[in-house]
Amino acid sequence: MAASERRAFAHKINRTVAAEVRKQVSRERSGSPHSSRRCSSSLGVPLTEVVEPLDFEDILLSRPPDAEPGPLRDLVEFPADDLELLLQPRECRTTEPGIPKDEKLDAQVRAAVEMYIEDWVIVHRRYQYLSAAYSPVTTETQRERQKGLPHQVFEQDASGDERSGPEDSNDSRRGSGSPEDTPRSSGASSIFDLRNLAADSLLPSLLERVVPEDVDRRNETLRRQHRPPALLTLYPAPDEDEAVERCSRPEPPREHFGQRILVKCLSLKFEIEIEPIFGILALYDVREKKKISENFYFDLNSDSMKGLLRAHGTHPAISTLARSAIFSVTYPSPDIFLVIKLEKVLQQGDISECCEPYMVLKEVDTAKNKEKLEKLRLAAEQFCTRLGRYRMPFAWTAVHLANIVSSAGQPDRDSDSEGERRPAWTDRRRRGPQDRASSGDDACSFSGFRPATLTVTNFFKQEAERLSDEDLFKFLADMRRPSSLLRRLRPVTAQLKIDISPAPENPHFCLSPELLHIKPYPDPRGRPTKEILEFPAREVYAPHTSYRNLLYVYPHSLNFSSRQGSVRNLAVRVQYMTGEDPSQALPVIFGKSSCSEFTREAFTPVVYHNKSPEFYEEFKLHLPACVTENHHLLFTFYHVSCQPRPGTALETPVGFTWIPLLQHGRLRTGPFCLPVSVDQPPPSYSVLTPDVALPGMRWVDGHKGVFSVELTAVSSVHPQDPYLDKFFTLVHVLEEGAFPFRLKDTVLSEGNVEQELRASLAALRLASPEPLVAFSHHVLDKLVRLVIRPPIISGQIVNLGRGAFEAMAHVVSLVHRSLEAAQDARGHCPQLAAYVHYAFRLPGTEPSLPDGAPPVTVQAATLARGSGRPASLYLARSKSISSSNPDLAVAPGSVDDEVSRILASKVKSMALHLLLGQQLDTPRKLRFPGRFLDDITALVGSVGLEVITRVHKDVELAEHLNASLAFFLSDLLSLVDRGFVFSLVRAHYKQVATRLQSSPNPAALLTLRMEFTRILCSHEHYVTLNLPCCPLSPPASPSPSVSSTTSQSSTFSSQAPDPKVTSMFELSGPFRQQHFLAGLLLTELALALEPEAEGAFLLHKKAISAVHSLLCGHDTDPRYAEATVKARVAELYLPLLSIARDTLPRLHDFAEGPGQRSRLASMLDSDTEGEGDIAGTINPSVAMAIAGGPLAPGSRASISQGPPTASRAGCALSAESSRTLLACVLWVLKNAEPALLQRWATDLTLPQLGRLLDLLYLCLAAFEYKGKKAFERINSLTFKKSLDMKARLEEAILGTIGARQEMVRRSRERSPFGNPENVRWRKSVTHWKQTSDRVDKTKDEMEHEALVEGNLATEASLVVLDTLEIIVQTVMLSEARESVLGAVLKVVLYSLGSAQSALFLQHGLATQRALVSKFPELLFEEDTELCADLCLRLLRHCGSRISTIRTHASASLYLLMRQNFEIGHNFARVKMQVTMSLSSLVGTTQNFSEEHLRRSLKTILTYAEEDMGLRDSTFAEQVQDLMFNLHMILTDTVKMKEHQEDPEMLIDLMYRIARGYQGSPDLRLTWLQNMAGKHAELGNHAEAAQCMVHAAALVAEYLALLEDHRHLPVGCVSFQNISSNVLEESAISDDILSPDEEGFCSGKHFTELGLVGLLEQAAGYFTMGGLYEAVNEVYKNLIPILEAHRDYKKLAAVHGKLQEAFTKIMHQSSGWERVFGTYFRVGFYGARFGDLDEQEFVYKEPSITKLAEISHRLEEFYTERFGDDVVEIIKDSNPVDKSKLDSQKAYIQITYVEPYFDTYELKDRVTYFDRNYGLRTFLFCTPFTPDGRAHGELPEQHKRKTLLSTDHAFPYIKTRIRVCHREETVLTPVEVAIEDMQKKTRELAFATEQDPPDAKMLQMVLQGSVGPTVNQGPLEVAQVFLAEIPEDPKLFRHHNKLRLCFKDFCKKCEDALRKNKALIGPDQKEYHRELERNYCRLREALQPLLTQRLPQLMAPTPPSLRNSLNRASFRKADL
Repeated sequence: MAASERRAFAHKINRTVAAEVRKQVSRERSGSPHSSRRCSSSLGVPLTEVVEPLDFEDILLSRPPDAEPGPLRDLVEFPADDLELLLQPRECRTTEPGIPKDEKLDAQVRAAVEMYIEDWVIVHRRYQYLSAAYSPVTTETQRERQKGLPHQVFEQDASGDERSGPEDSNDSRRGSGSPEDTPRSSGASSIFDLRNLAADSLLPSLLERVVPEDVDRRNETLRRQHRPPALLTLYPAPDEDEAVERCSRPEPPREHFGQRILVKCLSLKFEIEIEPIFGILALYDVREKKKISENFYFDLNSDSMKGLLRAHGTHPAISTLARSAIFSVTYPSPDIFLVIKLEKVLQQGDISECCEPYMVLKEVDTAKNKEKLEKLRLAAEQFCTRLGRYRMPFAWTAVHLANIVSSAGQPDRDSDSEGERRPAWTDRRRRGPQDRASSGDDACSFSGFRPATLTVTNFFKQEAERLSDEDLFKFLADMRRPSSLLRRLRPVTAQLKIDISPAPENPHFCLSPELLHIKPYPDPRGRPTKEILEFPAREVYAPHTSYRNLLYVYPHSLNFSSRQGSVRNLAVRVQYMTGEDPSQALPVIFGKSSCSEFTREAFTPVVYHNKSPEFYEEFKLHLPACVTENHHLLFTFYHVSCQPRPGTALETPVGFTWIPLLQHGRLRTGPFCLPVSVDQPPPSYSVLTPDVALPGMRWVDGHKGVFSVELTAVSSVHPQDPYLDKFFTLVHVLEEGAFPFRLKDTVLSEGNVEQELRASLAALRLASPEPLVAFSHHVLDKLVRLVIRPPIISGQIVNLGRGAFEAMAHVVSLVHRSLEAAQDARGHCPQLAAYVHYAFRLPGTEPSLPDGAPPVTVQAATLARGSGRPASLYLARSKSISSSNPDLAVAPGSVDDEVSRILASKVKSMALHLLLGQQLDTPRKLRFPGRFLDDITALVGSVGLEVITRVHKDVELAEHLNASLAFFLSDLLSLVDRGFVFSLVRAHYKQVATRLQSSPNPAALLTLRMEFTRILCSHEHYVTLNLPCCPLSPPASPSPSVSSTTSQSSTFSSQAPDPKVTSMFELSGPFRQQHFLAGLLLTELALALEPEAEGAFLLHKKAISAVHSLLCGHDTDPRYAEATVKARVAELYLPLLSIARDTLPRLHDFAEGPGQRSRLASMLDSDTEGEGDIAGTINPSVAMAIAGGPLAPGSRASISQGPPTASRAGCALSAESSRTLLACVLWVLKNAEPALLQRWATDLTLPQLGRLLDLLYLCLAAFEYKGKKAFERINSLTFKKSLDMKARLEEAILGTIGARQEMVRRSRERSPFGNPENVRWRKSVTHWKQTSDRVDKTKDEMEHEALVEGNLATEASLVVLDTLEIIVQTVMLSEARESVLGAVLKVVLYSLGSAQSALFLQHGLATQRALVSKFPELLFEEDTELCADLCLRLLRHCGSRISTIRTHASASLYLLMRQNFEIGHNFARVKMQVTMSLSSLVGTTQNFSEEHLRRSLKTILTYAEEDMGLRDSTFAEQVQDLMFNLHMILTDTVKMKEHQEDPEMLIDLMYRIARGYQGSPDLRLTWLQNMAGKHAELGNHAEAAQCMVHAAALVAEYLALLEDHRHLPVGCVSFQNISSNVLEESAISDDILSPDEEGFCSGKHFTELGLVGLLEQAAGYFTMGGLYEAVNEVYKNLIPILEAHRDYKKLAAVHGKLQEAFTKIMHQSSGWERVFGTYFRVGFYGARFGDLDEQEFVYKEPSITKLAEISHRLEEFYTERFGDDVVEIIKDSNPVDKSKLDSQKAYIQITYVEPYFDTYELKDRVTYFDRNYGLRTFLFCTPFTPDGRAHGELPEQHKRKTLLSTDHAFPYIKTRIRVCHREETVLTPVEVAIEDMQKKTRELAFATEQDPPDAKMLQMVLQGSVGPTVNQGPLEVAQVFLAEIPEDPKLFRHHNKLRLCFKDFCKKCEDALRKNKALIGPDQKEYHRELERNYCRLREALQPLLTQRLPQLMAPTPPSLRNSLNRASFRKADL
């Protein structure tokens, strides 16, 4: 804020102390735009304090209900039907409830039964679903709402479509080279004649002259059409991680199930079928050594087999015919086995004998064994008839479930052909040890595997001694070992087929463990599937929700070894007796398979001839609802005789024992070891246990325990925990009032029951967790009852409140701890939440729906307050106890859930009180008594304190408590006086504020407060709570006179700003008071965004996310859909605009480019002295910089000329936070009332307005569309959370830890990087956030994302446009309008320059036209930049592929010219700018479409022809000239586009275009720079340097024309030492250019400074290219200028660089270290090459390029362009005969060439550099023989030498130069020989004279010279050419010359040998002698040849014969 703006309300600060005032004054002096807002707020209450809220209820009462029109009325007050009470019937899984009927139930059972059938009581807030907490805006819901978005057309996507994928791009390339489409001439425009093109459609009313107001109105109407209603639907959903307010309705309590598996038994088949076999399935967990399911009995026998048992069978119940079962596994592990046991009817003989036939007889031998089988069948039939009711163990096997589940995932899983698998033993052996690998703890899940069919083939026979479970676990453990002992056993072969699959969601025909029908059960006659009860391997914590009462009996073993008499085949019968009479056995034992459903007795299987058998039997009993003292289990032991003997009974009872089921009123369960009596037990035995030795009874083994048995109950009626049992019993005794009552050894009377009850409450802590959680609903109900309706004992109310409350806290805590795994994100336990939401009720008030008068029996007050006062105090106390008193076994970690549950139940009880008491109509202030509200205040205070004190010790706990408190207050807002709740909030804020000052880690506290505020604001009636409809009333000004003088009049209106409006847009006192919650939220945001805020990253994100989430909610809320209502809602967020405006310097800079952030603000800010027009003070290259334009490559300088304090203070926001904040700002701008915004804009000061424009600028940049390509690119990376993680990381690195953070911050301020922006990990990776964690998105998803992103970009830009229009309306009349409009236009230009949709561009261009027509002086008077910029933008859009964009752009461009023309009768400025724009557009834009631009040019022509208004002027023809000129340039540039991939051709074309601009120095310079850039990119530094030298020469020429300065170069001539090519820049003579003409050479390079810059760049490139000598030449021109400017700093630098250059030259003198380039001649032949056909070039390639490399490069390039099999490389260097070539092909001939110098040149070219610089002539040689071969015998070996001269000297501004002249010489064989001998001699001389000498090289050369074997060596040459004197006298001279060469050669050989002798060591002496011998031989052989004399030397040959040996012949005379 600027000082002036802050003074506006200074006089109202009446409560600040002097120090504050002083502080403020000093701050205003400093004028910092972001002086902290903490203390100076326009209304005295600093932001850090919460204002006193208004009395909500009073305000509502004072407003007449119909004050608001229509839709706004609903914003005033909560709806009348806000709260309702629902009774939801409890869902029952089974078709009938299975509740015991008609029995006389005792109190506890009755209570349980009631509890399991009563309805849920739900307090329903009807509109809660609209709150962000319940229907959050998530990515999914966003996607839903985004359906049906219009498709936005974008240029970059359109271009993507046009240049389709790589596969078809070849064709387009192939075509590009063909002669048809490439015009050879440069007058190409004649072909694409502009006149013959079709124009785009014209804008109908464009040429009419209309009043500006009408234009604006029309534009606005069009802009407002078809806009998306909700802006934020297009923005990514708010971050899920931040959504602390998120809740969901808890699921109703349900029965617990693990992962469910369906097992179907399909068939069981043995080798022989002689008798029925029965199966049992159960699951066992080997690791836990526990049976984890009850048994499932199945019977797969054929009807004939079942028939054998007819004698014993009753009619089988349908429930016992089940063949499939559903098992539940809560703790899946790799150690679970499905164990299958088989039994058969008891028969004589032990198990092995009975198994024998099954193991021996095979099915295939049936015929052979017929008699045996018959015999067996007969025996079996007899046994079935006689012993059919007894069973015996037979065989067993097991299936390892983990194998099924894991291998079921694999596609190929069949081991046998039937498409099934057998992981039985056969299979397991194959698998070997690897299946142990999966034995990781929970490496398996039984939920999602593919169904499998198993065929189990091998069974193991049971062993009589090893039947117990312990033995079974040993076997199973052994099975998992690879070398299993079981494998060695002989198996019983059979085929059992079973299906194993995951159980379906709701299977049909399913029976519960109690055999009740589970819904859906379509037909009672269908064969059922049984649900098998699970016995979980470890504790399962889940509350019971339905009635279940089962008892399991497991006889383990019996020891009758000491019992006398014949007791061997022992069977145990079990019965459930209600009395002692045999008839009192109840039918409660569940039947097994194919029998009746329930039976009165059941037997264990018999082990033959075994006196102490073990059992594996499981009896399942249905416990009666009411178990009494007389109920007991009776066990009778029988001896069964298997052989029918006369006189012996079938069964003989040989013992009895029993277990009474109740003891002290508790169910007896657990293991028992019972004595067995020989006699029948005496009468009334059942009350005693068999341990009591009854008189006169005989006992087996002297009354020792011989029968071991175990009872397990699975019951939701009997807790089976002593503490719980006792508690329930006591409570029921109290309720029934049944005194006296006997409890164990004590008798309860009215006197001692209270004491017992207190003790029992305290002892609840000792109860074991599993039953306590299971019965938690019962316990909590009873405890609530004790608190609320204290029991009355002998007429006295007993207050057990405290004990009950603490017990309640304990239960909650324990449930919470036991269920830690199931907690939600906020650490709340779903079970408890469900209890409060569904089951919690007020005792004694039977809820009936409000229509009948409810029977309210308690007074309202006590009801709501509980038992008077203590409830809330207990809460505080229980909390402090539970967390600080070690005697209470409660972990402090659970405090939060106790509190949140208790607060939730409190809210529900209050709501029930209101609903049941029908008090919802009473005013809120009267609903609850004052004492009760005091309690709540105390409660909130204590919980708040707890939050604050815990935040440093246990952050997580503090977070949970904090959230609970916030939810509690939020809920209260629906029930009590809202003003009261606001005061509670304020009190809590104050508590936090006090603590903040001393807090070591304020960030943590602030985070909590932020979350607290966010939850409060998520209330469904948040808008109503903010009183949106009451107008703000600013406090009366204390002295009006002062007010008018101090308040600064705003920029745009003479009167003082309207305080009402201002306070609506600032976080003023009235605003925060009236919009209390919105005020809190925005204050949090403002404080978090302060530059010196603590823990900034985290808080930025949290605060912004909170606002974002709320706004998203408003967007999706149907109540606020209407525009008027939404505008009202938007008023709650108006201060967001000023907050964002002041945060501007710290927002992420999306417009990338240094210091661009406060561009417009500072521009307007410099108006401090009040000069008139400031636009002139802008740095000249600004516009280009903003536009990223081409003419200012190095000029992206900062525009900021504001005070330095505007630099980035404080901590920058991340890209993501900035973008979200901007989205929120746009939301406010979109939805707020335009008139209101206009009034606000009127009151802004200039700098504020500037910052607002900057903000809009940033919005455009932030939401710019990135194109589909970007989405695909991003898809390969994933950064959903990258930004978020970054913020966390920064938080960690920057620390939010007080002093350390301080230090880090200070060190950052000093850090060498300056601001933190440059720290590496601070750079934002991306501007948008991926919304999903999955990396690879489908094509559709990416399409969708691009669609949404496109719509967002369009809408954001349109909102900015709307706002700009409002600003323009505002400033129309002000004095400072120039500067503001300039800034507005810049924002408009930026919007036109960024990637925008066609829809936006229509409106954007309309606005631009309106602006230009209203304020033409903006463009045409002062600053050329804006005009240049606009031209560039418009031209770019004229070339668009989308016709609507072209239509609008050409209209804009035409009007621009017309406007310019009307002002000055010519439009030179626009002409010039358009031409320049076109060149830069073509030079820089890759995917630029010229055909479309042509159409636009044609459209503009059409406008000019049709424009009646300017018929009589020269306007039309000027337009025509301009269009044709543009057309020419375009055509040249088109070619450039074609050759984008071919660097040489591209540079050639750029060169040609640059040459075309010879008359326009600015543009030539641009193109030279473009070329330099391209060269640098390709690594051609020497060429880039040359371009810069040419550019400098051009500028020098121009400067020389203007003024004559001694220190400046005279023009090009000064540069010719650097390159002889430079002179071509002197073509600019006076007649072409008059420097004074407007707009010429106006670029910044045409100045001395510009020249210096160009020369420095040239020197830089030369240095990079290693051409240090040239660096010196460049500096020779630069130094005089620097000296003239006395720029010693630069001079020092220059001399430093010179020194470096010279040093490098010295170190690299030999030149081998610097390799300058390799040259090749390249010839192109073939019509396909177009312009290049039959052209020869010299190519300069990087040093050390091999011929193969360039050949490969060119071949590959042209093959790619023309297609395969078209390009051929000509391998030789001979002249090409065009007639022999295939006309369809393209031929390239490449030859290596070397620079060639005449002798006189070599005198000057001394250094290696000289010989590699300024090259024009090149040489290559081609050997040939007359018969056409390249090489032949010496006498016929000729050689052709070719000299090539190029147009320009290398290095030049391009890397290939045309050959302009060639000259050839042919050498005769003798001349060839002479050259060879001279070369050899030179080599010898070099090797000899080398210093330091190199012996190896010397020997190599010598060996090659004198070696006897050298083919075509010196000797042979001499013999061929010197043997005889030639007849032709013309050859004498050659003969002589060759003789002289040989003499020289011998001399050199001798020198070399001498040198060698000096160099060799003793080991090489022999080798040297050999060389000498060879030399002597050679000399002798040559001697005669060299001595013969020629007859005479010929006179000089006549000139007609070219003398090839005369050097002068190579002079380039004919060049």
